[in-house]
Amino acid sequence: MTPLTRRRFLHAATAGGAVAGVGGLSALSHWLAPQLPGGAAGLAAFQPPAAPAIDDAAHALNRLTFGPGPGDHARVTAMGARAFVAEQLAPEALDDTKALRRSRHFEALDAWPAGELLEHDPRELLDQLTRDKMQRALYSRRQLFEVMVDFWSDHFNIDPSKGDSRWLKPVDDRRVIRAHALGRFADLVRASALSPSMLWYLDGRENRSASEHERPNENYARELLELHTLGVHGGYTQQDVMEVARCLTGWTVRARQSARHAVGKVEFEAGRHDDGPKLVLGVAIPGGLGRGDLDRVIELVADHPSTARHLAEKLCRRFIADEPSGDAIEAVGRAFSESRGDIRQTLAAVFAQEAFWAARSAKIKRPFHFVVSALRATGARTDAGRAVQDYLLRMGHAPFQYPTPDGYPEEPQPWMATLLWRWRFAAELAANDLKGTSFQLARLRDAAGGTDLALAAHVLGRQPTEAEWLATHNCASPLALLLACPAFQTC
Repeated sequence: MTPLTRRRFLHAATAGGAVAGVGGLSALSHWLAPQLPGGAAGLAAFQPPAAPAIDDAAHALNRLTFGPGPGDHARVTAMGARAFVAEQLAPEALDDTKALRRSRHFEALDAWPAGELLEHDPRELLDQLTRDKMQRALYSRRQLFEVMVDFWSDHFNIDPSKGDSRWLKPVDDRRVIRAHALGRFADLVRASALSPSMLWYLDGRENRSASEHERPNENYARELLELHTLGVHGGYTQQDVMEVARCLTGWTVRARQSARHAVGKVEFEAGRHDDGPKLVLGVAIPGGLGRGDLDRVIELVADHPSTARHLAEKLCRRFIADEPSGDAIEAVGRAFSESRGDIRQTLAAVFAQEAFWAARSAKIKRPFHFVVSALRATGARTDAGRAVQDYLLRMGHAPFQYPTPDGYPEEPQPWMATLLWRWRFAAELAANDLKGTSFQLARLRDAAGGTDLALAAHVLGRQPTEAEWLATHNCASPLALLLACPAFQTC
């Protein structure tokens, strides 16, 4: 990644201009317009960051949340950054009434039994899923929980455009990802394996062996080993894929085109299960276990050393650095193994690493993170409707719309081409021209201390550098420039 230097920043910052960006942003000043008053609620006075660099509180907020809102830095500073980490690891103790109340507006998402979802237009369900995800990320006090929901949604990615999955993805979101986001990894894997949406997406519903001439469908077995557990270099073989596929034969889900009742119900059909003995990852699984084959496979893959390393590397990549150290990965993997896949304890190990506290402003925000962090920083209200969703589509990061099982990438390179649209979003948001979204700049500035300097410190999570302040001070739209600048693009 191209270094973010003061010289590069100042070079492109002129009166009414924009800033040099990450990896080659260039000046696009004609998109930066003056702000207009919006309809956001009043804000209580708060103390913006006073340090010249990202401190512990700002860093914890940048990594464990979707970005600090007004007053968050002062609160975390008062309680201590490590106490904030502990708070976020126990989300059930946090009153999240505000976010939950908003989520209840999307009543179709909680339809049960699953067949009731088929009464809705799938486009409406996707819209509600997207809006609910954004509203929770924006308003929830349980920020780390929402970050992990985002993480697992990519890890167990489902493109809901396939078959009945377009109606059943809300069940996966509620009863798989959200139900187990901070629980035991083995429980999460099992729930995903039996998710009606996953059974559709990776063809598990078609995995059967009713006769010795019928070959099992290997699609889900392959992704279970390659993506969900051991990882592509985890030491499994093609024979292991075939044997896991045999273990998972017989599981299916009632389809809307063929079932009259209980559409979306997951069932085990013993007559379509290969009940013979198998050998998975060097471990013999005796014949005659029936549906118990699935539990044996989940136990084997969830407890495998390669799974511990694979998950540790992904978590370190998300929370520490794009290229985490081997020591950090080893320590986190050890915590995963010793806790038998306890996700909270594994995360606690991530946040205990010195590397976590040292790696500041080193990761570029993915588009969803950027958009939500901008909304949180401004204290905005939003319906998370078409205007916001269109920006995420243009940036290539619309929730629940990634087509392949590996999920949206974590590495920065695929997101570098989104910078133009980030700038346009920053300008439109700052001008209060984003339909369905509003905030009050005057109240935000007053709450932060009444000056553009205080506003800059709040948005950047630290005092602006001389170059940043000069650019902001001479700009017709300081807030637009702050949201578009390199420092706000990173976390």
